[in-house]
Amino acid sequence: MAESEKPLLIKRYASRRLYNTETSDYVTLEDISGFIRDGREVQIIDLKSGDDLTRQYLLQIVAEHESKGESVLPINVLTDLVRSYTTQAGTMVPQFLAASFDAFQKSQSKWVENMNTINPMAKMPGFEAMQAQQEAFLKAMTAGVGVGGAWSGPSEDDSPKEGEDLDAIKKQLAELQSKLSKLDK
Repeated sequence: MAESEKPLLIKRYASRRLYNTETSDYVTLEDISGFIRDGREVQIIDLKSGDDLTRQYLLQIVAEHESKGESVLPINVLTDLVRSYTTQAGTMVPQFLAASFDAFQKSQSKWVENMNTINPMAKMPGFEAMQAQQEAFLKAMTAGVGVGGAWSGPSEDDSPKEGEDLDAIKKQLAELQSKLSKLDK
C-alpha cells in the first residue's frame, strides 16, 4: 500500500491529547478536520486500549461545526438519525447514507464538469451569477470535500446584482436545471 493511501494515524494518550505519528507533534480537532478536508483518511486509536476512536472523534468534529452555526444537516435529518437508532431500520441507515453521499459527490462532479465546458447556456442573462451561487452552494454542502480546502463562504460578488428580480432568477434556475437534466440523458 502506498504511503498516501495509508490513513494518517493519530494516537490518543491517557491525557486525551492527540498525537500525529507522521509529524511527531500534538494536534487538535481542528487540525484533524483540516487533514480530512485536504482529502486525507484519518484513524484515531487509543494508545492504552488500542480501541479505534475515529467515529467518536469525527462525530465530535461534526457536532462542533454544527454548534458554531455551520449547519449542514437539517433538523429533520438529525431527528431521523436519532430515530433510526431505536428502530430496526438502523441497520440499513449507514449503507443508505454512504450510498446517498457517494451519489451526491458523483453528481456534483458531473455538474461542475458540465458547467466548466463551453455550452450554449453560458449565453443566458445572469448565467454567471447563477453559476457562482451554485458553486458556493455546493461548497457549503460538502464543506470542501474533494476540493482540498475549507469553504470561505460566498463573497459579495456571488450575491444577485441590484435590480435582479428573484422570480426571474428562479425561472432561469428552473430552465438551467431542465437543460442539465436533458444533458444527463
